[in-house]
Amino acid sequence: MRIALIGLGDIAVKAHLPVLTQMNGVEWVFCTRQPQQLAQLAAQYRITECYTDYRELANARLDAVMIHAATQVHIEIAQFFLQLGLPIFVDKPLADNYADCERLHELAASKQLPIFMGFNRRYIPLYQTHLTGMRGDTDDMSEALRGLRWEKHRHALPGEARTFVFDDFIHPLDSINVYANVKPEDVQVNVQFENTHEKASGLPRMTRLDVQWQQRNGLFQASMNRLHGITSETVSAQYHNRSYRFDSMTEGVCWQANQEQRVKLPDWTPMLASKGFHAMAAHWLEVVSTGQQAQYYTDRNLHTHLLAEHVLNRALKG
Repeated sequence: MRIALIGLGDIAVKAHLPVLTQMNGVEWVFCTRQPQQLAQLAAQYRITECYTDYRELANARLDAVMIHAATQVHIEIAQFFLQLGLPIFVDKPLADNYADCERLHELAASKQLPIFMGFNRRYIPLYQTHLTGMRGDTDDMSEALRGLRWEKHRHALPGEARTFVFDDFIHPLDSINVYANVKPEDVQVNVQFENTHEKASGLPRMTRLDVQWQQRNGLFQASMNRLHGITSETVSAQYHNRSYRFDSMTEGVCWQANQEQRVKLPDWTPMLASKGFHAMAAHWLEVVSTGQQAQYYTDRNLHTHLLAEHVLNRALKG
């Protein structure tokens, strides 16, 4: 299996390459516009085939492509390879607006190709082990979510609204979008802005965003404060007489039968495995191998971007 990685920036270097290059049965091809970075990483990972222009990959006999480039070029690159008949992996977001996402999914559907999104939080093993119903696929009321709150905060980092929502807030938003079908008009949106304005757009910088909705007798909430005292991520979940809180991706606490119990990953679990990158990579290679992606994932990918567009529009309207 031959797969090209396009864009070898920070997220690719820190999170993807250490995992992907250890997987068996894959021949990796590197592509970036930065020749020095390309040479360094090719030497580090013993990659023999490299390119500086993604269009040259058209003749590289690929089975799939992973796109880690900047958000603004996702659509251009993704269209190119879908037209060539190749399945694609794209780091979130697919695009910074819903219209482009919808057009790209229509193209993929016409070619019968999967678009795989890099939402690693769907694969965090600690949460997968303890939090049932995270795909909304249980009819057992004792296992169904009665509440899910995902908080992802940052310190001293207000930002332009569209980038705030699509590049960052989309993570907690997708993480609570477990049923992938809430009506956008049923989503409640609360937002805060700075008094100062962006020089380029003249718009105020977004500092905090909170959304919530009720669905199937559960309350789902996502929150991001970019003027928080510290960068942090917290997840809490409630079931029938059972609750969890996680302040990290490696350990947390469960309350049940009026008792408190610590839960954690096994010792020596690799950091990137604890963050879901190992399981996500394995799922991606399975999709490439079979040429198919479960409809749930396709629906959720598109629906999360729809919610992001709706949330942004509501936030800007006030």
